[in-house]
Amino acid sequence: MQSQIKEALGLDYEPLAILRTNEKPAGAKQFKAGRWGCVMFMLAAAVKGATAVFDRNTYGCQGGGVGLGFGNQYNAFPGGQEGFCYFLSIGNDQWETGRQVSEQIKPYLREEMYDDFVKGERYLQSPERVRQFIDHLPIMDIAEQFVVFKPLSEVREDQEAPVVIVFLADMDQIAAMTILANYHRPTNDNVIFPFAAGCQSMGIYAFAEAQSESPRAVLGLNDISARLAIKRMLNKDVLSFSVPYSLYREMEHNLATSFVHRNTWRHLRGLA
Repeated sequence: MQSQIKEALGLDYEPLAILRTNEKPAGAKQFKAGRWGCVMFMLAAAVKGATAVFDRNTYGCQGGGVGLGFGNQYNAFPGGQEGFCYFLSIGNDQWETGRQVSEQIKPYLREEMYDDFVKGERYLQSPERVRQFIDHLPIMDIAEQFVVFKPLSEVREDQEAPVVIVFLADMDQIAAMTILANYHRPTNDNVIFPFAAGCQSMGIYAFAEAQSESPRAVLGLNDISARLAIKRMLNKDVLSFSVPYSLYREMEHNLATSFVHRNTWRHLRGLA
């Protein structure tokens, strides 16, 4: 399946199709069971042409397990969900159980990761605020066994249906896709930008939108940990733009009559 949007906007990377299936694709990249990994590693591989697969034992990290739709995996975080609440905020050295867990896991973590666990990532003000963050996530436990990242160009529309299409784009291209997402709608709020992990923006937030009668696109990568990983692997300053498949088809259909052939877009991209 070829993307007209990719060609019209001059995207550097292949759009990513996210599929949910009970059939594991042959030869796909996959994290080892129980081993840490960042979903962004697989995202970078997929937009360069690889296929990646995740299941309930190979999602990489607890946030990734949540983001991919495998239930509330924060319960499996060291120290349980409460340990995660301290990790994302003020640090696990601020409560007794956290200090005990810190000593137990110290031999198994890299120095920087251990420092984050102990001192906290400080992305939210307090453990209570993290509990509120978790409560507002669209956490879901999908029925399918596997989540697959696959280049859109390798998707056979007559054989498989993506749930979400993910674009990586610069700010001009993000602005263009925002126009396309609103182009045919009677409202002006058809792109959301929730505060979430990078994988959650393109996973459960977009999955939830896909279930709506009027699905919205989800702008993502406001997670600076995910941004650091993506920048290291792609050497690009990008945001993610995740589109439920039905909205993607609408955007593709409307492209021909849209702004992409007009002067402002051509001047903005240095084409005129």
